[in-house]
Amino acid sequence: MDRIRIIGGKRLEGTIPISGAKNAALPLMIASLLTRETLTLKNVPRLADVTQLSRILGNHGVDITVAGKRAGQSTSDGQTVKLTAEEIVDTTAPYAMVARMRASFWVLAPLLARCGEAKVSLPGGCAIGTRPVDLHLAALKSLGAEIDLEGGYVIARAPKGLTGNKIVLPKVSVGATHNTLMAAVLARGETIIDNAAREPEVADLATCLVEMGARIDGIGTSTLRIEGVPSLHGAEHTVLPDRIETGTYAMAAAITGGEVFLEGARADLLQEALQLLRDTGIEVEESASGIKVSRNGGGLQAVSVETQPFPGFPTDLQAQLMALMCMAKGTSQVRETIFENRFMHVQELARLGARIELKGDTALVTGVNDLRGAQVMATDLRASVSLIIAGLAAQGETLIGRVYHLDRGFERIEEKLGRCGAHIERISG
Repeated sequence: MDRIRIIGGKRLEGTIPISGAKNAALPLMIASLLTRETLTLKNVPRLADVTQLSRILGNHGVDITVAGKRAGQSTSDGQTVKLTAEEIVDTTAPYAMVARMRASFWVLAPLLARCGEAKVSLPGGCAIGTRPVDLHLAALKSLGAEIDLEGGYVIARAPKGLTGNKIVLPKVSVGATHNTLMAAVLARGETIIDNAAREPEVADLATCLVEMGARIDGIGTSTLRIEGVPSLHGAEHTVLPDRIETGTYAMAAAITGGEVFLEGARADLLQEALQLLRDTGIEVEESASGIKVSRNGGGLQAVSVETQPFPGFPTDLQAQLMALMCMAKGTSQVRETIFENRFMHVQELARLGARIELKGDTALVTGVNDLRGAQVMATDLRASVSLIIAGLAAQGETLIGRVYHLDRGFERIEEKLGRCGAHIERISG
């Protein structure tokens, strides 16, 4: 099993290209199930989750090709992936596949909408909370689907097709919004989704669906209006840049006292996070081509934050911010409101010398002068990268185990950080 070894204390300086967003690429790939024609996606990141989802979609009959590198293209450039679901050969998504990645559960809606039936295993993924699928199923029922749970599978049927309806999601849910949106575009009549997630990745999916012929109003707002159409056609769409990767590398630069240009990053996708970084004393400069982050000599200041749905501070940056605050002056307060088990990185950060006290859904982080390298274990995707951030600032060697989590969401992280001066390497086996 691979590990990552870091010798801390190196100042990060240079340019880091930001990859396409994993959280946008996955639902976009799934949307290929909605049409017989080819969906071409550009700027798709090279990640384990993308590979796994390709296997799942292949099981349903989607033909997937990845364009070869063009002259002058580097490994930092995203892939171009062509997905053609001319014929759905299987409407079952088996446990062995879905259990490995939660987002694959979203095949439920397009299979149901296009084929009138689907049998999809209840999902797996990171162990950061129960994350029930009740909202997904209730929304599909509102559109006329018959839903049964048998042997760990959701069995959905709509032999006469789906019918539009008004759906009020009782809580903001990115996954439920994705699933409801993909079901509604082929439903008869109008569907209104109230309290829809406003995350940029949801807007990216909606934009792509419109490019495929869907009729959607209110993109980027909490109310989506969808007028169903009989069928969708192919399209070409570019995946937006990854705001979580952007925030992660910004914090890595900050904790090392460095200066890094995040090439291709879009500041509008994470304004709340960028403002919070400014509050800690970090300099953030926004431009059309990216974001420059620097901390030249000044200390880090403690902040208080709670995770919220977009446009609030994202839960996917909570662990990274906590690592940064381990070396801030004073005590920071970090409240997690989205996932109940998302503090599993705390005990590993403590092994590096962090001072963190947990009180229910809140972590109190008292900054220390120095972190010390140690052997630590990654528990989930975002926790993994928080240990990378802390290790970059720690004195001596940090050895991080179970880094397969990282490969699910960060494209060649050791290569990107290494180019900016980090002493970081992957140890195989």
